[in-house]
Amino acid sequence: MADQINKTDVSELGEFGLIDKLTGAVSLRNKSSKIGIGDDAAVIDTGNEKYTLVSTDMLVEGVHFNMMYVPLKHLGYKAVVVNLSDIYSMNGTPKQITVSIAVSNRYTVEALEELYKGVNLACERYGVDLVGGDTTSSVSGLVISITAIGEVEKDKLVCRSGAKENDLICVSGDLGSAYLGLQLLEREKEVYKVNPNMKPDFSGYDYLLERQLKPEARNDVIEELKKQYIKPTAMIDISDGLSSELHHVCLSSNTGCKIFEEKLPIDSVSISLCEEFNLEPAVSALNGGEDYELLFTVPLEAHEKIKKNVSISVIGHMCEKSEGLSLIGKSGGVVSLKARGWNHQSDAD
Repeated sequence: MADQINKTDVSELGEFGLIDKLTGAVSLRNKSSKIGIGDDAAVIDTGNEKYTLVSTDMLVEGVHFNMMYVPLKHLGYKAVVVNLSDIYSMNGTPKQITVSIAVSNRYTVEALEELYKGVNLACERYGVDLVGGDTTSSVSGLVISITAIGEVEKDKLVCRSGAKENDLICVSGDLGSAYLGLQLLEREKEVYKVNPNMKPDFSGYDYLLERQLKPEARNDVIEELKKQYIKPTAMIDISDGLSSELHHVCLSSNTGCKIFEEKLPIDSVSISLCEEFNLEPAVSALNGGEDYELLFTVPLEAHEKIKKNVSISVIGHMCEKSEGLSLIGKSGGVVSLKARGWNHQSDAD
């Protein structure tokens, strides 16, 4: 009898483990392909003074969004923004997008027009052009795949791999708000299932809902850094949670890191909802995901400039790889930092 073939469930590997498994044997064959899989965007050298940046993300109904509480216009806007964020995290400027959708027959033409209103609004907001795409049918809801194309001056390119020991670790905005907005929506969804006549209670939490349903890419931070003549040594956008993104930067840069709980930027509204849900604000900030803020490192000598920017927080510093990744608690205790951001392959079950 033939030997049994061992089969591995995709959820055992997780999203990033699966990517590593599938692309481990991939090699770049063209001189124009400067950076491939493993950063926020691919980097292509077209022979002029700038690199071309290309990034693709996919949003799947039931995995990344729930049509029970996500307006289609917001969904279209968010689908664009999450791709543009990858271009900005390479210190680049997005120029074009393509949009491909797979849609089931329960969506009307009017519904898809509403989706594209959001797409067009994001294009207008960020100055990018919708230049193509594809449309096909689906038997299981809506799938949106967007490719963003951008550019960056060759000497301005920033990747995940440039962080050095003693570099400062910085984040833009605040963390955990998008995750808490999702928890609020999920709570009200469950209430609705029990009693459809109950009106959702979102009073006082508009900010958290906007962070989840209609995030913004931080092009303003990129522009401010340029004005201050600060070039990050490494950068990544926070889509899967701060802890996961720190692991990506440390792995790519061959370093460790130390961050401080008391330095994590958490909005007061987020803290209030954490108390209501009996959650630790720091856990939401570390593991929540979908903030689309920028995590980046800068040389120590940039500290005086960085601290003048109210939208940027210095949360720690890079260290030797042998020291690992650590979170210093408010009481001074040291905890090993685990990559526990949202895992699409398991959390969708």
